[in-house]
Amino acid sequence: MGNKITNEIQSVVETELRKGASKSRIATLLGVPYEEANAIIDAVKESFRPDLGDEIKFTFRDEKMSGVIKKLLTNSAVVEIFWEQSSPTMKDICETKTIVNFKDIIEITNAEATS
Repeated sequence: MGNKITNEIQSVVETELRKGASKSRIATLLGVPYEEANAIIDAVKESFRPDLGDEIKFTFRDEKMSGVIKKLLTNSAVVEIFWEQSSPTMKDICETKTIVNFKDIIEITNAEATS
């Protein structure tokens, strides 16, 4: 891959991945061949995939929530909810921990940055 991944490309790929767009759609949006798009997608996925202990902000049923990642799954994570930073209306329907799809994550604060 000869192209450098710019902030604009990173943003487009992240947004489309969170929406669940196909690799071919992302290739079309970027205007690059499918193979090159795969390399870009893999690089971007690795750069925005959260880690254990990361604090995240996410949406759940259109409500803003916050928590810390306790376990990573393939396309989601087990998150312990920070109720003081989350929508109080969700307390009635959510447990202390919930599953959050990566596409619903709005912001990630790396565990190393908070230590």
